Amino acid sequence: MKLQLLLSLTRQAIDNYHMIEDGDHIAVGLSGGKDSLTLLYALHYLKRFYPKKFELSAITVDLGLGNMNMEPIRALCKDLGVPWSVVHTQIGPILFDAKKETNPCSLCAKMRKGALNQEARALGCNVIAYAHHRDDVIETLLMSLFYEGRYHCFSPITQLDRAALTIIRPMIYVTEANVIGFKNRFQLPVCKNPCPVDGHTKRQYIKDLIKNLQKENPYLKDCLFHAVSQGSLPGWTPQP
Repeated sequence: MKLQLLLSLTRQAIDNYHMIEDGDHIAVGLSGGKDSLTLLYALHYLKRFYPKKFELSAITVDLGLGNMNMEPIRALCKDLGVPWSVVHTQIGPILFDAKKETNPCSLCAKMRKGALNQEARALGCNVIAYAHHRDDVIETLLMSLFYEGRYHCFSPITQLDRAALTIIRPMIYVTEANVIGFKNRFQLPVCKNPCPVDGHTKRQYIKDLIKNLQKENPYLKDCLFHAVSQGSLPGWTPQP
């Protein structure tokens, strides 16, 4: 995927849902994976010409597993001129050693978000950007249906009133295939996920299921995304 397409899709989502306002200080949750690195690129280059002026910072939450090389992330942020900070935590040891969680994803996500929110506020940020893409939207919908029995998905923009933060998801129109193409084209310094359950989660099961179902219905993802974006889910109606 070319940078121009990434910026076009990202800006479309930002404009449709009024994700950015003048004077915003946006923190990108930078895990080191392909999605968050692509989002950092998108917002960095969008910042150059977007009519509403905003500041940009990057935050990485270290799970404390001790097996993640962060130097590529540091080098990229320095090259882009984006301030970068690391939050060192013991989330990994708590989950896998102390609690011995067999299904740690939900609790891990809550703890990571808490650490990210706290650091964002400390840096003076009022907005946090998550790198959820179009495929994440679809997978989250099916996970809610299969495992929670409800028609639900995260929204493009979420207000965290108690934390005085706004969560935005500028890549909801960008497919995972787009992200992979961008990663390869720009040789993004992707860091290997240090989590020991990576690739063995419920989300991975749903991802594989969608892939198999697409063999019979190549338009499946389009239909599922349409069900979310054009349905009655809160927060998914584009703003005038």
